[in-house]
Amino acid sequence: MAINFSGERVLILGAGVTGLAVARSLAKRGALISIADDQLSDVSGFAVAHPNSYEVKNFDLIVVSPGWKPDHSIITKAKSHGVKITNEIDLAWSLRADLAPNQRWVALTGTNGKTSTVELTAAMLREGGIAAVACGNVGTTVLESVESSENYDVLVLELSSFQLHWLREATFVATAILNIAPDHVDWHGDFESYADAKMSILDRTSTGIFNAGDAEVLTRASRWQGRKVFFSLDTPGPGEIGIVEELLVDRAFVIDPQEAAMLAEVIDVIPTVPHNVSNALAAAGLARAVGVDHESIRRAIQSFKPGRHRIETILSKDGITWIDDSKATNPHAATASLLATLSTVWIAGGLAKGAQMHELIQRCKSRIKTAILIGADRELIAEELRSQAPSVEIIYIEPDANYVKGGPSNSFMESVVAAAKSRASAGDTVLLAPACASMDQFISYGDRGDRFASAVLKENS
Repeated sequence: MAINFSGERVLILGAGVTGLAVARSLAKRGALISIADDQLSDVSGFAVAHPNSYEVKNFDLIVVSPGWKPDHSIITKAKSHGVKITNEIDLAWSLRADLAPNQRWVALTGTNGKTSTVELTAAMLREGGIAAVACGNVGTTVLESVESSENYDVLVLELSSFQLHWLREATFVATAILNIAPDHVDWHGDFESYADAKMSILDRTSTGIFNAGDAEVLTRASRWQGRKVFFSLDTPGPGEIGIVEELLVDRAFVIDPQEAAMLAEVIDVIPTVPHNVSNALAAAGLARAVGVDHESIRRAIQSFKPGRHRIETILSKDGITWIDDSKATNPHAATASLLATLSTVWIAGGLAKGAQMHELIQRCKSRIKTAILIGADRELIAEELRSQAPSVEIIYIEPDANYVKGGPSNSFMESVVAAAKSRASAGDTVLLAPACASMDQFISYGDRGDRFASAVLKENS
């Protein structure tokens, strides 16, 4: 791909964070920028028009933002006219060759745990003296990171299935795959297409770091012929990363695989719950793949704090623990949170995105004392509870008639929290782990979590 875009007619699909980053980058390289989006307001000096208003054959290049479906009419027209289609990450990769030719990329994907794990990986690299940043589906865009004056040695990319669907050119020193469970099935069409998008990154990876405790990852990794490093919560064999007694140990990136090097103690990982420890092993594998020493990895783990709304303890009072895991936006993530508790008043519901709740309830029903359900697809959860765990109390909470998404009133979440408190007793956990996306009733998962935390503190003041 050309570095000089002078006079090139470029159509960018999407006026969000990714689209605007591409627009700014290519405009300063002389490109003639047009942006297509359903939201028609002008943004940051660029005119935006509805996709149907463009004649795609008049463009030299189309840049697709994540989330645009491949069967969108503007994309199918571009393909029929032979217009080159690319994406922000591949564009960044082409600019990297000119701006930062020695820069290395590592990547991480999975259904859950991606953001915290890429941030921990970047922290490990920085602790080891490597200039690194987490980017992609977290923090800054990949393009902005390549162009940054910080001159990063390594980029740690969090990649969603949407991004991976369009990826064609970028290559990676190492890639970690945390887990694969049904998510975004409404976008991909079926689970197989979603899983294939996740695994497709291996086509551009030298070393694959795989969760041996995830059946889908394990099965699909067997088809790949590159270097495989497995991690799990079990005792590792030669060439693996795992747990020996209370220690995280490395038997993959050591001189003698018959020996084991300590990475950290299990209690160094906060919060010390199984999936969080597993994610720390994945991060350590990526860090070791680019040469970070074991002691630097341990120091990074000890000082690392996950972002908000990820198994975040809001309050412990009267023997009741209130936890915000609003980031648990699918059943797989909610399952991990529920299995880390013993007796739970569970707050769940929202937009299921095509996911099913059968396996979640099957695995976690013994942990659920009461289910407080909200949102558009709450009945999916309620039906499974009635079928598999009829003794579990189900409570529906509705917003009042004046409720406005994102508005100043928090009465809706206050009603949810009040109902939870009335059912909780000493030894219980009140857990917001919705298993669903938030956008039906909240601005974002962060908004949902913030409102929960505010209501918890008010109710217990």
